[in-house]
Amino acid sequence: MTLNSLSAILNTVFSILLIGSTHAQQQIPSNEAGDVKASDTVVGRNLDAPVNRKPVAEKFWWSDDWYDNGVLPVPVNHRVIQRQVNYINKQDDTDVPALLFRPQTKGKFPAILFQHGRRGLDELTQRLARRMAARGFVVLAPNIFEARFIERYPIRHDEISEGDVNAGVDYLLSLDDISTSKICFLSHTRGGYYTLKVAVKFKRQQKDVACYVTFYPHWQNPNAAEPLQVYRYAKELDNLNIPVLVFIGEYEQYQRRRSVETAILFMKKAEKDVRLITYPGVGRGFDFRPPRVRTFADDLATRDSNMRAATFINKHLARWK
Repeated sequence: MTLNSLSAILNTVFSILLIGSTHAQQQIPSNEAGDVKASDTVVGRNLDAPVNRKPVAEKFWWSDDWYDNGVLPVPVNHRVIQRQVNYINKQDDTDVPALLFRPQTKGKFPAILFQHGRRGLDELTQRLARRMAARGFVVLAPNIFEARFIERYPIRHDEISEGDVNAGVDYLLSLDDISTSKICFLSHTRGGYYTLKVAVKFKRQQKDVACYVTFYPHWQNPNAAEPLQVYRYAKELDNLNIPVLVFIGEYEQYQRRRSVETAILFMKKAEKDVRLITYPGVGRGFDFRPPRVRTFADDLATRDSNMRAATFINKHLARWK
């Protein structure tokens, strides 16, 4: 093979790659919300290092104090205690077990309801509630699967268990050691659907819930048909009117990421207070993956999201102290 023929082959291959790349970009669905982007973080270039060319004024994470002077915010840290509690769902008198996390420090603290997802409230997911309590919150974590004798990783959604989460709002607000008259929701995976239903269907967002934070949520009715799982989002999201903060990984499952990004676009188009943060280099479950498989990127994303969630919740509960 001559040098010229080798060069011709390489040029042909390179041209095919470019055509494929251009074709892929053309197949991305058009942004129905105009110039609004779903994610507030990841904006890159193909075949190059990640680059975000937003104006600095639009980079919400930016800090001149850090960039110029190396000053970092100091996190609030508390030792955490936990105890087993129970409350009653008065819809059908179901006894709902839960874990209650709070700082060991004496005093009252803002209130959060953490709702687990399909894997249940196991040792890995309990850490998510405990980490938020360490930032200075009282965190109630209902175990709705145990309340209904539901096996871990259920396929179908048991609608009656939504009432168990709703009853948890009343229980949390009744505690003497919370400092706020409203709470915020914190959730992950299918817990994001439960808390969405409680906020909208049970109308708690108008009265008792100040904000909604969720990690890689299942934003569709789990019982809906497969095409709806991929191409649509839960209709309740159009009526979610409290401030929303969502975290996902760059390598989130396609069918989940699509519904989240689509919902965020329409919520932004409706000028709602909503932000989607996408972390590069991580996938689903980046904040609870066990140590043997965790990556450096998992830990960076977990720590950053924990701090940002705490700041967001404190901001929106401050007026309800």
